[in-house]
Amino acid sequence: MEGGFSNESFQFYLKINHFDIPPVAKYPMFLLGVLIYLFSVFCNLTILVLIVTQRNLHKPMFVILFSLPLNDLMGITVTLPRVLADIVTLEHSVYYPTCVLQGFLLHMYGGGILFILAVMAFDRYVAICKPLRYNSIMTPLTLFLLIASAWSLDLILIGVLFILQVRLPRCKNFIKNIFCDNPSLVHLSCGSDLTVNNVYGLSMTAAMQVISLSVQLFSYIHILVACLHHRQPDTRNKALNTCLAQIAVFLLFECVTTVTILSYRFKDVSPNLQKISGLLIFLILPVCNPVLYGIKNKEIRKTLVAIAKKQKDVST
Repeated sequence: MEGGFSNESFQFYLKINHFDIPPVAKYPMFLLGVLIYLFSVFCNLTILVLIVTQRNLHKPMFVILFSLPLNDLMGITVTLPRVLADIVTLEHSVYYPTCVLQGFLLHMYGGGILFILAVMAFDRYVAICKPLRYNSIMTPLTLFLLIASAWSLDLILIGVLFILQVRLPRCKNFIKNIFCDNPSLVHLSCGSDLTVNNVYGLSMTAAMQVISLSVQLFSYIHILVACLHHRQPDTRNKALNTCLAQIAVFLLFECVTTVTILSYRFKDVSPNLQKISGLLIFLILPVCNPVLYGIKNKEIRKTLVAIAKKQKDVST
């Protein structure tokens, strides 16, 4: 059996691609990855704890925002620790059910970003374009339905994708990427008709993009029109600033995803660069999102400053 796997282990264990790292750079890379992971976990947990514990943040916008760091934590936790462990242990193998679970959660993370940003954009549309009706529209029931719809739609679409994938018979045991994803798992099959998988995968990806982009374009175009017609510069600037972080997150996600796709289309791109670009999808947003919202969102920034001053006063 390829790579020294027995027939029994072939059913349960897969070989997985890895970074080509010189021995001298192994531990510095591992340390850098650990620091990135700890920074992301600390920042995202801080945002989550603030939203839960601070009453001034118990508002619809922050209830919706709660899903974003939660999704980011899922994305980076499912990806980075396993890659870092592989750098040190040099095992380059993964248990098949664990591989499927990782792929499922990583695709949930990608879809989650699109749907959560769409819900956040709709919330800002109501807040800025219909301020007098905001509280009557964004009721607790509406919030629950919006958030539940985002996560449920993501779960259903990705669930069907992986149901179609796990039904395929396997005759290979090598994951081409450094993490498990649906395309890598589909490539483990041989002699199977992949038409349904390919058509559904492309259709699902397109549907996610169209839904998210349509809601965001509708919301931000109306917000822009409302701001242009508003006579008070302070109010106009405040309205625009509330949307900048969300737009930046969406553009960052789309740019990183596009760069990753393009890196696999050009033969001259080094394998390590391709692997890094793929990994960045699950690293950049979990690291940048809490910083963006901590800096751009005035209420979160004020809350952090107030807590820091209070702790300083207590310690002195």
